[in-house]
Amino acid sequence: MKKILLSVLGICLAFLSFGQQKATSKAVISTPTVQCEMCKDKIEKYLFRQYGMSSTKVDYKKKTTTVVWVNDRTNIEEIKAAIANAGYDADDVAAEEGAYKRLPACCKKPAEVKN
Repeated sequence: MKKILLSVLGICLAFLSFGQQKATSKAVISTPTVQCEMCKDKIEKYLFRQYGMSSTKVDYKKKTTTVVWVNDRTNIEEIKAAIANAGYDADDVAAEEGAYKRLPACCKKPAEVKN
């Protein structure tokens, strides 16, 4: 009898936990200053540490970043600001100047590397 009660209780708890999943959102952000694999790794690692991020995928050939986040923990504006703080443009948010200057030469716009 105990085993049956514990099994029923376990099943009920499992169903309750499924109903408690957080709502997520997904967006594709234009990141035109992403140049190489190093840029990709830097943005993905930087966003991985952001609170509320579920996943990040940077495509440096298409110059886009696809992000999935938990709605009640962060929002798209905070994510764009995080990308800008890493030194990259994110849609309408410009890269933070100091962070951009610290990027390796391969991660900067070709016209600015020559200077």
